[in-house]
Amino acid sequence: MKLKPLFLLVSLILLMSFKVFAQIPEGYYDSVKDLSGESLKTALYQIIKNHTEFPYTSSSTDTWDIIKESDRDTSNTENVVLFYSGWSVNAAQEYNNGAGWSREHIWAKSHGDFGTDLGVGTDLHHLRPADISVNSARGNDDFDVGGSLYIDGDGATECKTDNDSWEPRDAVKGDVARMLFYMAVRYEGDNGEPDLELVDQVDSYDLNKQGKGFHGKLSTLLEWHKADPVDSFEIRRNDIIYSYQKNRNPFIDHPEFTDLIWIPTDVNNLKEGNIKIFPNPADNFLNILVPDGIIAYCQILDMKGGLVISQEIGENENINTGNFTSGIYVVNVLINDRIFTSKIAVKH
Repeated sequence: MKLKPLFLLVSLILLMSFKVFAQIPEGYYDSVKDLSGESLKTALYQIIKNHTEFPYTSSSTDTWDIIKESDRDTSNTENVVLFYSGWSVNAAQEYNNGAGWSREHIWAKSHGDFGTDLGVGTDLHHLRPADISVNSARGNDDFDVGGSLYIDGDGATECKTDNDSWEPRDAVKGDVARMLFYMAVRYEGDNGEPDLELVDQVDSYDLNKQGKGFHGKLSTLLEWHKADPVDSFEIRRNDIIYSYQKNRNPFIDHPEFTDLIWIPTDVNNLKEGNIKIFPNPADNFLNILVPDGIIAYCQILDMKGGLVISQEIGENENINTGNFTSGIYVVNVLINDRIFTSKIAVKH
């Protein structure tokens, strides 16, 4: 109960921030009213696709120029704020033969093999300024918690790293999540673009194949989205990028969209915890979470009642759905004499 006034205060501040800073065009999201799941994801894609593209490097307006504006240090307008470290550096020192700052692809380029291609490789919604060596330390790792504190040659950071993941500083964890949510909606494999999907695992680079790119870790990103709400810097940045690209990050404008697309729904409450099944729709993998120490059985049936798969599952089980035909399936999770049922879609 003692936390409630603080929660209300934070909520009020967040609401005021949206009113003061957000410049969402009237009617921009009208087409997604009352939608959820795959329908909402598809409708958002229709809104934000076909954005205006800018070159990675050019004598005309390029990504360097836009980042200098979108990530400007509001307390020192000559500087940009480096994303992972939070350091404020002179914006004019772009690259500078390795002595300046670089442009970081938050959705790692190798997770979709798009490089700096016009469009996905230059999309400002996931390009951020970064210290060159800190950027290199992150590499193409997935995002997850844990690891050792990363201390760069230029100073200590609040980031952590291990052999398969990168944990950014607390102040930008939600930013990371919302940028990756945007990318997973914006890029669906149309018009020669890669199909980008979020998965609930690290080492997701190993899943990548031609035309598809995977990034993780979804459950961690969902937690970060809640723990680090949208702030005024992020809202301002979204408005600036919209002024150039003519598309917005929906998860900054409407954080609740995440719940409607990715947050797993409890099938039922158990004394020991919850069963969770996600993502829905699934592509190559379906995650089934059961409480610690519980062994359950999973049956997946097609809509004609045919048994597709039956197997024992433990905590945080990952089921390969890559060979499933796209369509609707029934998932039964059996624990002792109780059966929990949910419908999921598989879409390739």
